Amino acid sequence: MAEETVQGKKNEKVGQVVSTKMAKTIVVEVTRRVPHPLYKRIITKRKKFYAHDEQSSAKLGDTVRIVECRPLSKLKRWQLGDVIRRAVQVGELKLDSAGQN
Repeated sequence: MAEETVQGKKNEKVGQVVSTKMAKTIVVEVTRRVPHPLYKRIITKRKKFYAHDEQSSAKLGDTVRIVECRPLSKLKRWQLGDVIRRAVQVGELKLDSAGQN
């Protein structure tokens, strides 16, 4: 048998980027659907996670995967795994001096 170190699986979550205003940090909102404990109706719960984004590759609205890591600051315990789906970027419409495209 080959010498291999078996490490535990890191916890992963998938969510949407809701803020990119900090340097090297993104805020990811993870939503999950769970039944209400008493009434059994499906409800949506949301939680925000602060994640480290070294290259600032994630943009607002992107769907991303975040991976658990060691504590990087008071709030950051996650880092960006990869960007699953890019958000549609809406560009500004430029008008010339006559008010036409």
